Amino acid sequence: MQTISSSGGERRREIELALGERINALISATRALSERSAAHFHPRLQPAAFHVARWLYAFGPARPSEIAEALGMDRSSTSTLIGKMRSLGLLDSTPAPDDRRAIIVRLSSEGQRRVATTLQERGKEFYARTRHWSTEDLARLVELLGRLTSDRPADPATGLDR
Repeated sequence: MQTISSSGGERRREIELALGERINALISATRALSERSAAHFHPRLQPAAFHVARWLYAFGPARPSEIAEALGMDRSSTSTLIGKMRSLGLLDSTPAPDDRRAIIVRLSSEGQRRVATTLQERGKEFYARTRHWSTEDLARLVELLGRLTSDRPADPATGLDR
């Protein structure tokens, strides 16, 4: 076990606290952006609808239970939300080929259009925050966030993911 001097340990603790503050600020900013994105997607729907639509946009048609599991949502809440999205013309559904009692949902053309325009708006806001950053700064942030969010612990000798 490595011993850290008192002043070195205090400095590291200050940096770790600052990191926690920055991560909290990032989470808050992300939540606020998600709320604005959801309102842009469709003002009559709760924010979770945009998460459902974005997931379908990325992964394609699926059963409501698969969507709920992927998003960590309650199945009954997901079904209710999907029903509302269908009534607004954002989703289409068809019977599942292997089980006629189940359905497969997909974004309608209107749903796809709304997700695409909402993602463009999100991108504009993100670009506005980073447009003056150097390519190196952006690459470093991507690398560090990748290390922070990796499922694998860093190698103590190199600091890199194992």
